[in-house]
Amino acid sequence: MSPERYQKIVSVLKARQVDLTLCLEQVHKPNNVSAVIRTADAAGLHKIHAVWPNENMRTLGHTSAGARNWVEVDTHDTTQAAYQHLKDQGMQILVTNLSDTAVDFREVDYTKPTAIVLGGEKFGTSKFAVEMADQDIIIPMVGMVQSLNVSVASALILFEAQRQRHNKNMYNHPATPLSDSAIHKILFERGHPVLAKVAKRKKLPYPALDDSGQIMADQDWWAQMQRK
Repeated sequence: MSPERYQKIVSVLKARQVDLTLCLEQVHKPNNVSAVIRTADAAGLHKIHAVWPNENMRTLGHTSAGARNWVEVDTHDTTQAAYQHLKDQGMQILVTNLSDTAVDFREVDYTKPTAIVLGGEKFGTSKFAVEMADQDIIIPMVGMVQSLNVSVASALILFEAQRQRHNKNMYNHPATPLSDSAIHKILFERGHPVLAKVAKRKKLPYPALDDSGQIMADQDWWAQMQRK
């Protein structure tokens, strides 16, 4: 890893918006999952959440190989469990749903801790997801169709959130920044994946990295890493 790339990664991680996330409910098409994760990375998200269809629980492992390295995905068994987790984080929960109470997605304040729930390709968001959300949101349309592809919808909403947060300088000063330990963990695992795997298996701590991402470890650590 070059020093320039290392510093770029550090800069990206320090700008991550921990208090902004997506929750995918029963989204099952791999290309959509991949596109959503790429958009999440581009908008500066650290993590997204998902409730997967039973028959497609392993879909994620085969999608978005590049962006998946930089955006964490938390899986929940049920929408109720996902909502409880998000509410415990103090997030307002917005759900994409066409209803009489829905508001234009651009009218929402995304500088607050926010989770955006997007439904599956065939049936959309569930009744529970809608009833338990804080607010329904819609993307206004003037054509014949009433909904957009889930990956397109996520992009529109996230980049409105990005615009609002950028205007409040939240990418330079995140409301909830990643901890130094979390940043170090990501840097080590992404910069030295093979060594990270061995260290994890041997339950060894990740040593410090210098300003170019090179490992600064003592002889004892290296000896334990090499020991069979």
